[in-house]
Amino acid sequence: MASVSALRLAARMGRWSESGGPLTASLAAAIGALVRSGELRSGDRLPSERSLAGAVSVSRGTVVAAYALLAEQGVVERRQGSGTRIAGPASAVVPTRVAQGEGLFAAAPSSVDLLRAVPRMPARAIEIVRGFDMAFTAAYDTESDPAGLPEVRERIARLLTDDGTPTTPEQIIVTHGAQQGLSLVVDELVAPGDVVLAEAVTWPGLVDPVRRRGARVYGLPMTADGVDVDALEAAIVALRPVLVALNPHHHNPTGTRLPPAARQRVADLSARYGIRIIEDRVLAHISFDGVVPPSLAALRPDAPIVVVDSLSKWGWPGLRIGWVRADPVLIRRLRVTRQLFDQAASVPAQRLAMGILDEAPALRRDVSLTHAAAATRLVGLLEEHLPEWHITPPLGGLALWAGLPSGSATEFARRAALGGVAVAGGSEFAASTSTDDHLRIPFTAPDEVLSEGIERLAHLWRRYRTES
Repeated sequence: MASVSALRLAARMGRWSESGGPLTASLAAAIGALVRSGELRSGDRLPSERSLAGAVSVSRGTVVAAYALLAEQGVVERRQGSGTRIAGPASAVVPTRVAQGEGLFAAAPSSVDLLRAVPRMPARAIEIVRGFDMAFTAAYDTESDPAGLPEVRERIARLLTDDGTPTTPEQIIVTHGAQQGLSLVVDELVAPGDVVLAEAVTWPGLVDPVRRRGARVYGLPMTADGVDVDALEAAIVALRPVLVALNPHHHNPTGTRLPPAARQRVADLSARYGIRIIEDRVLAHISFDGVVPPSLAALRPDAPIVVVDSLSKWGWPGLRIGWVRADPVLIRRLRVTRQLFDQAASVPAQRLAMGILDEAPALRRDVSLTHAAAATRLVGLLEEHLPEWHITPPLGGLALWAGLPSGSATEFARRAALGGVAVAGGSEFAASTSTDDHLRIPFTAPDEVLSEGIERLAHLWRRYRTES
């Protein structure tokens, strides 16, 4: 149980007043969203009406009405002399929405799909798939260890070592994509009521598994280069998290790349405080300037850093082969947990992955070149059709983070869907704070689809601005 300051609450709600509805309802909805996400917990005391009104620049009456609406909904309890508190006993874990990322897979069949960042498969990978001998695998491979085929673990370890992170096969478990790797680690390390730190906006696959465990995700502020490392250290000290989940290399969705000094500080914090960090590296090798940062684990081999990666973004997205690199003790624990999920990764998929792993450097170059050109094309389209939007060309990855000059990204994304363009607003990526001023636009669609999508968005934006 804690008292929440007015300034902190105002910061966590973001641009709540631009949702388009009445201020009272919008304020109540913003506070309710923080409760559902776990940012506000049962028993937390909200700021007084007067102090919150000053912090968010509305009348005291608006706050009074918003608190009353939340009380009617059962979200808060109001008692004379003790203020307004989040409803329920202080020890309870707040139920949360467990599928924040569901909206990223909800494009209508008739829509221009700018939701999913599925990379274009390189021709080199297609040839590897065509040459794969499925009959041999079917005849001689009947089962696999939950940690993966020994020869696959060895090749992944060799690849990581070649990339600059010395690794042994005992430090690897093969997973059904990076997403399963994230979920396995969270399932093993996180308990109900725990605190996990992540970037304020991030891939929901980092957040949803934590919430499924009944734990709380705290979103860390971000700078123009990635996570605010000062805020990270302060949160480690103040909140005592069990885990930190970061995407520091060509971050999804912002496209940022954490600078070398900041990456070193993050690795040092992991070692100093003994805090486990999940390092999501699935986009690290899709680099447009040839810079591929070393893993955090390589910077501090003595730190408890867990690396999650996959060949899906630079090999074949449909193959669904990923891995977790961690200390051998944790890998053995994950191996036991893995048996409860799906026993083991597909043997044919692992065999096929070996050929793709052998060509990793070339495939990564191919994908980087293809998507660097696609990113340049998208930037040009946005500058031509939506010049008032705020964009920063990404350094790598598969999507661009576009800032709206006004209005609600969630509301605009809803109107865009009605107009035939499926695109994700920033709220789909919010870890615990309201982020309603950005859209994520992947540049993975074919050129003609990307052009049509941006032209439609420009038309819909002009209509939205006129009607708002």
